Amino acid sequence: MSEKSIKTYKLLYPLSWLYSGIVAFRNKLFDWGQIQSKSFDIPIICIGNLSVGGTGKTPHTEYLAKLLQQSAQVAILSRGYKRKTKGYLLSDCQSTALEIGDEPYQIKEKFPNVVVAVDEKRCHGVEQLLQLNHPSIDVILLDDAFQHRYVKAGLNILLTDYNRLFCDDAVLPAGRLRESASGKKRAQIVIVTKCPPTLKPIDYNIITKRLNLFPYQQLYFSSFQYGDLQAAFPQLQNKDQPQTIKVSSLQDVEVLLVTGIASPEPLTERLKTYTNHIELLSFDDHHNFSEQDMKFIIKQFNKLNNKNRIIITTEKDATRLYNHPNLDEKLKPYIYIQPIEVTILQDQQDFFNQQIIGYVRENSRDSGIFKVKNAH
Repeated sequence: MSEKSIKTYKLLYPLSWLYSGIVAFRNKLFDWGQIQSKSFDIPIICIGNLSVGGTGKTPHTEYLAKLLQQSAQVAILSRGYKRKTKGYLLSDCQSTALEIGDEPYQIKEKFPNVVVAVDEKRCHGVEQLLQLNHPSIDVILLDDAFQHRYVKAGLNILLTDYNRLFCDDAVLPAGRLRESASGKKRAQIVIVTKCPPTLKPIDYNIITKRLNLFPYQQLYFSSFQYGDLQAAFPQLQNKDQPQTIKVSSLQDVEVLLVTGIASPEPLTERLKTYTNHIELLSFDDHHNFSEQDMKFIIKQFNKLNNKNRIIITTEKDATRLYNHPNLDEKLKPYIYIQPIEVTILQDQQDFFNQQIIGYVRENSRDSGIFKVKNAH
């Protein structure tokens, strides 16, 4: 960090203290009951963070959906960040990323049997889900709702990025925290995300001490597991452009990496282990690609000299490319998606799964939920 940046950073601290005080007062009003949190007679799991973006909320929400949908009717409620609609909206097979947001669209595409709805007012969204649409829902996952305290979740899962732990950060605008690190106390589970899969035992111990969690809180560590590249438009593929590409086969391939996510660095570093021919086009998180953006992507792709060249993007970014009116048809066969899944480290995956399932089973309106499956 330059000397000028350090001075600017320090000048922002008074604003951070002011902002932190306002948020702390709001939280106290909830704690004192001056602002009411509404409880519902159904298991509700909140997945969120203290910082602005980039901790892996959507992959972890998908992990829970995949785990729970085996024996329960799962619903996911999001605000639908940067969607072009307002109010409550239940997704269906006709919904677009512009209508419900890129992340809810991504989840609905991957989990068609999961109920996905969006509403900026979470209480209203839960009420609509339960009263009007799906009274048979067994569990609701609240995506990115740690600060939305009008709904009283039974289980709060707090995520923090391994590369920027909340204990090392500052409140906006000097840092990236939405509230002070003391907000961690509302979580029953804390997950350190984006960890290297080869994290050493001493690193676990150091991070555990620095987070300084309470005895009632369970700490887990997770990592991203990257799958084979998948063609974004498989119906257009031919013998020269296969539907699936193993990342290990990219040595002689030139890659244009197009991202509109908060933290493209982990994906970039991962691809660099297989090829040195990477050109990164990084846009803001949830970026809506314009006509000019599309022209620039084509221009950069045409600059790649190698005959073997592809475009790699994320699952979230692909949702904003599928039906884009300015996406060149000639470009589509070259676009591949990098899927990711969450894995829980330290051989704690079964323990984590049982903690989640146990919470849902104990608080479910259906006394037989999960019992048949777990009996075998």
